[in-house]
Amino acid sequence: MSEDVLAGVGDRLRALRRERDLTLAALAEATGISVSTLSRLESGKRRPTLELLLPLARAHRVPLDELVGAPPTGDPRVRLEPRVTEWATVLPLTRRPGGVQAYKMILPAERNRPEQRTHEGYEWLYVLSGRLRLVLAEHDLTMGPGEAAEFDTRLPHWFGAVDGPVELLSLFGPQGERVHLRARPTAPG
Repeated sequence: MSEDVLAGVGDRLRALRRERDLTLAALAEATGISVSTLSRLESGKRRPTLELLLPLARAHRVPLDELVGAPPTGDPRVRLEPRVTEWATVLPLTRRPGGVQAYKMILPAERNRPEQRTHEGYEWLYVLSGRLRLVLAEHDLTMGPGEAAEFDTRLPHWFGAVDGPVELLSLFGPQGERVHLRARPTAPG
């Protein structure tokens, strides 16, 4: 734990104990921690450890984060700016570098002439709206809303619009990481 987080633990422990009208002896009995150790924790003369904090959090019925004054978790929503390229509007949906990246793409109706290319990686596409044309090696496929495709991007590929704008989700793994989908079991017989 960082010094910033630990700095106020003693004061919080003392305040919680007094709020609950507990003596050090009563808290010692409830936690199995000696009165002298509790007193040193509250005064800041003893460094709090996980072994000491866990029984105290249980005794006070508070989350460990509250006991140590951990900073609140940040807003989990991804608010990244869309990038407008010559062929699509791309909204990144992941913030961390490396690994599988997620994007929402909006392809304009004008993106309709196949120019296949190859690169390292593995891609998964899911059509949200519109009709997507996927040209993958010798395959030429049309996909509608709710359909998904996955492929190794070392194969020549291109995707674009059939007859209007297309919205899709794309997961891309630069080192060839594959996306694993759990399929529903088929009915017997």
